[in-house]
Amino acid sequence: MKIGIDNSFHLTYCTNIHPGEEWEKVFANLKQYLPLLKAKLAPDKPFGIGLRLADVAAKELLQGNTLPQFKSWLTEQNLYVFTLNGFPYGQFHRQIVKDQVYTPDWSKQERLDYTLQLIQILAELLPADIEGSISTLPLSYKPWFKGNQFVQTSVMESASLQIAQLVEQMVRIRTERGKLLHLDLEPEPDGLVENATEVIDYFQRYLLPIAGNYLTKDLGITQETAEQYILDHVRVCYDTCHFAVGYENPILVLQKFQAAGIQIGKIQISAALQVNIPKDAQQRQLILEKLQPFAESTYLHQVIARTRNNRLIHYSDLETALPNLENTTEEEWRIHFHVPIFVRDYQLLQSTQDDIVNVLNMLQDNHFCNHLEIETYTWEVLPDEMKLDLSASIQREYEWVLTNLLTKQLVHI
Repeated sequence: MKIGIDNSFHLTYCTNIHPGEEWEKVFANLKQYLPLLKAKLAPDKPFGIGLRLADVAAKELLQGNTLPQFKSWLTEQNLYVFTLNGFPYGQFHRQIVKDQVYTPDWSKQERLDYTLQLIQILAELLPADIEGSISTLPLSYKPWFKGNQFVQTSVMESASLQIAQLVEQMVRIRTERGKLLHLDLEPEPDGLVENATEVIDYFQRYLLPIAGNYLTKDLGITQETAEQYILDHVRVCYDTCHFAVGYENPILVLQKFQAAGIQIGKIQISAALQVNIPKDAQQRQLILEKLQPFAESTYLHQVIARTRNNRLIHYSDLETALPNLENTTEEEWRIHFHVPIFVRDYQLLQSTQDDIVNVLNMLQDNHFCNHLEIETYTWEVLPDEMKLDLSASIQREYEWVLTNLLTKQLVHI
């Protein structure tokens, strides 16, 4: 939905919360949930969609008359697509995903081909006066290259050349159709770029020189112009859960990115689990029991622990971290498990809701990003006592954002 006095902000939820990879299932979910939500939240206003398309759905949408028909349906319903989730390439629900969510990574031709399809789709659906964003994985999965710096470097170089080809296509679309699209890298724990420092290092050491050199030769432009194209069309997807798990201060992150000329293209509004570890053994046992249901088998739930002297310790998944809880000297855990954003306290557990508040409050004075996407995709794997009606939960997340985070000035809809 368009929010703000000048309608400059766009708020949506990501449809990756719905199971289904084929276009028929994706469209069925849209028809089931979007008109009802719109009627409750913005009956007389355009209502935005954060569309998740797997590779198979993207291919199907580009066949025959399917895309024009979908575009007509959007117009009839007063809906619009302004952002795509291009992170998961294939299956994302009801099977073991774990580290396979990173396949194919950005060194593979399949990832480029898939994302080129997304660009084609978004360029067709995007309203003329709005930027379009496509979030994507943080290049690859760091544990795959542990101890092999040569392979890791090779992947970053290959990824940069692949992304350069994507930038070239986005530049052509902007020139020929007047539509600005950007690819937004989404850092997360154990991603090949997982925090602000690594994002900046990747841009400066790999993306700008390698992709810049490619564009200078292919487009016949200067390196300076090429680098500006890259910074316009490759940005960061700031997932509030991911950065909170890494204990990163939102203000400092934004300052670092702005100093490096890197833009934030999309903010994904999500909350992580937060655990303050008590010294009492009995209390630890209770926390262990509360955490056990979150160690489920579908998704990776990376854990970053903080010690008394602020040293950070990484665990690849919650199930590998739990055996250490009883005897650890760590003081806090933050867990990559997207929990409902409208709840701060879960008895012995908490969420990183405060980080969402801080990020969105920053938007009041510095409109550094205008794409806001609620992304709690874990409804099916939440512990039973936390599962609620899905439609009501989505609505409640919207209402929490609008009522509790944004000022009256911003929530003029």
